[in-house]
Amino acid sequence: MEYQKEPLSFEEQADRMLDRGLMADRDALIQRLSVVSYYRLSGYLYPFRKPDSDEYISGTSLKIIWDRYCFDRRLRMLMLDAIERVEVAIRTQLIYHFSHEYGAFGHCDERHFPNLKIESYIELRENLIVETSRSKEGFKQHFFNKYGDAHKNLPVWMVSELMSMGSLLTLLKGIEGRLAGKVSAHFEMPDELLLSWLRSLYAARNICAHHSRLWNRVLGYPPGLPQKNKYPNWHLKNANGKNLLLNDRVGILLMICHTFLKQISPTSQWQQRVNQLFAEYPEIPVKDMGLPEDWNNHPIWKS
Repeated sequence: MEYQKEPLSFEEQADRMLDRGLMADRDALIQRLSVVSYYRLSGYLYPFRKPDSDEYISGTSLKIIWDRYCFDRRLRMLMLDAIERVEVAIRTQLIYHFSHEYGAFGHCDERHFPNLKIESYIELRENLIVETSRSKEGFKQHFFNKYGDAHKNLPVWMVSELMSMGSLLTLLKGIEGRLAGKVSAHFEMPDELLLSWLRSLYAARNICAHHSRLWNRVLGYPPGLPQKNKYPNWHLKNANGKNLLLNDRVGILLMICHTFLKQISPTSQWQQRVNQLFAEYPEIPVKDMGLPEDWNNHPIWKS
């Protein structure tokens, strides 16, 4: 089927929303649509559509939708802040142990990545070369000015400052289990769990970096949970026997970030900032985030 829809003016977009039942001042709606696209805002309207209809349920207002949009935007900023700290901490531990094991240029030898197929290793090396070539960092130019006659690659501790989170994930996945165990031991968890959490945070970071909707999204990479016998608080159930925390929604990522930050940055005010955000928007349904109503009293969050 050929797509034949034509672009609409901001005025036409507003009229379409109003015709479908959105309660709003037309001028105010046009102003909102001129700074946040119709298509983006429609993502927050989707839960308010009547079944099998384009019309909105009674009482759907621009204020409700705009509050959810603003909440989500600030939630993404908080997630990016936490993920940055987690990424830097994991990178620090990984490069520390890797460089002490294999030296400054150990990343240039595929034998040091036994858990990567050769195609994946080649892709990693190519990504590191591209990331290096794009960089304008002074330390890169200084290194090649001084050592470029003998080296075509940066030492691993330098290139790690330029690598993407995706490259970090591949690096961690590729090293031998003994070395990965040293990294995960610093965070007091099995290496499989660390890799799972990093993969989920990487996916969430991409969502945040592209300004996409996060708050009620179903995660494409649900994180694993710690062992039930050692960490029962991650497996608490409600009266219906269902887990209090759903591991396919953003709520579980808040718990994961909090768990990391307690160790990485004990004096961080991140938890308080999250609490403040939720307090400012009490009407946001936390169940759509995979959280129980009294989520901030959960033992993991309170610990």
